[in-house]
Amino acid sequence: MSSEQTKTNYPALYTLVTVFFFWGFIGASNGVFIPFCKAKFGLDQFQSQLIDFAFYGAYYIGALLLFIISTMVKKDILNSWGFKKGIINGLLVSTFGAVCMIFAVKSGDYFLILGALFIVALGFSLQQTSAQPFATSLGAPHTASNRLNLAGGINSLGTTIGPIVVSMALFGVLSGVSIEEFAQRPEALDKMEILYVFVGALFLVAAALFFFSKKLPSGKIESVFEPAKKAMNTLIIITLLLVAIFGYIFSRYEDPEFVTRFLENREKDYLGLGLTISTLFIIVFGLLYANMAAKKKPEGWGAMRYPQLVLGMLAIFTYVGVEVTIQSNLGELLGTPEFGKLSGSAIAPFISMYWGSLMIGRWAGAISVFNPSNSTRKVLLIVIPYVAFGVVLFINAISGQDITPLYAYAGIVLIQIGGFFLGQDRPAKTLMIFGVLGMIAMLIGLFTEGTIAIYAFMSGGLFCSIMWPSIFALGIAGIGKYTSQGSAFLIMMILGGGIIPPLQGKIADIIGIHNSYFIPVLCFTYLAFYGWKVIKILKEQGIAHEVETGGGH
Repeated sequence: MSSEQTKTNYPALYTLVTVFFFWGFIGASNGVFIPFCKAKFGLDQFQSQLIDFAFYGAYYIGALLLFIISTMVKKDILNSWGFKKGIINGLLVSTFGAVCMIFAVKSGDYFLILGALFIVALGFSLQQTSAQPFATSLGAPHTASNRLNLAGGINSLGTTIGPIVVSMALFGVLSGVSIEEFAQRPEALDKMEILYVFVGALFLVAAALFFFSKKLPSGKIESVFEPAKKAMNTLIIITLLLVAIFGYIFSRYEDPEFVTRFLENREKDYLGLGLTISTLFIIVFGLLYANMAAKKKPEGWGAMRYPQLVLGMLAIFTYVGVEVTIQSNLGELLGTPEFGKLSGSAIAPFISMYWGSLMIGRWAGAISVFNPSNSTRKVLLIVIPYVAFGVVLFINAISGQDITPLYAYAGIVLIQIGGFFLGQDRPAKTLMIFGVLGMIAMLIGLFTEGTIAIYAFMSGGLFCSIMWPSIFALGIAGIGKYTSQGSAFLIMMILGGGIIPPLQGKIADIIGIHNSYFIPVLCFTYLAFYGWKVIKILKEQGIAHEVETGGGH
């Protein structure tokens, strides 16, 4: 398929966005699985966050393996398959992961469940790496971010429905039953097994839909693959260090005496915290070193010679990390006396509204894909977010949940709409504004309790909503023939969802779950910084005007 296509292939785009729904549905469901598994298997907060570590770590490993194999054979493996086949293969891998999950649940082994979830997400990694450039190729380049926003809006519909469906599947309508009480029931894991039978069947149906669809082209694009052995070696070293550190952290949990000491809070695991923080430093300094070395001698570094790309990699890492960590720790936070001591299915509406907040922003960000006039677009920027808000309330209402605590959240949505108007359809400016708003929201949540704090933390979803397409567009701006490689590097950085939540979990085990929310404050601060810094970088390269005026976000 030519990358110069000017008219959007809508039938193909509508078929493509079905896989975006699956990623959202399963990913958001982790917010319900985490407190359930914590109670079922007697875990600390760090151990429970290993669900995110397995899920998002698989994205990194999958994308890295594709990059390594392609570099070694000097050919873009994914492009030689075609993006359509890449998505089909990814769905089949996820189907296998769902089958593994059924057997893991039967065995009742937490680490086997983590392994099965890793395989499901490995398939998602292949789908994601295929679907992002596929969506970009289905129309004019300057409207690519709008198509990604549309796909993201469907993804967010999955994230909104996921926690509700999974909560109903696990807990039924017994909202008065605590997670701790339910988790000890013999049939608790049986319901998880039934859930993944349906999930696996859905993956197979989606694979068949793509295989037999005549609307979808093969999705091959014209590109020249550029091997980048120095970049590959750097990423391999980073990966080996991460594996060694986390391997040691996990091995400590095999000692029963260690587990008893820390689960009963007789001792704080400062060594574990230090090791977890060290993984963050390895990633940050490893990538910054790569960019500095590439500036001095570009050969062998490929796309890593571009500062907007490397800082964008850290931005994707931070964005996915903060998006996931807010909701993954939300269940634990809502279980504290200061936040209502909620449990079981009672936490689902709040997790659903958090992910629904991302949907609200992405639906608004997708408006431009339908080419409305300027005046119509302004009206829709006000109307569409409230339509999306109504959808979230409706989904929660039909599930039997009490939605009255969510009504006043409509006022917070108005703040996001103001952010859209201030951003003036410019990705870097919008990213900076939303980063600052997110930082303020997290600070409010950190220094208050009850409903105000819950609203503040949930609003993190509103301010994360447009960050993926904005960072993606800015990160690959002006990198020319390295665009495909740069896109793969950005996908790898979904790893942030596997590193930052366990880090916050480890901090929560030491200073308390509420105080641990200073981590999202730091994340939003960096995202605001990237929005400010990247424009300076692009101005120096003479392409800032082109990026800031082409295509809406």
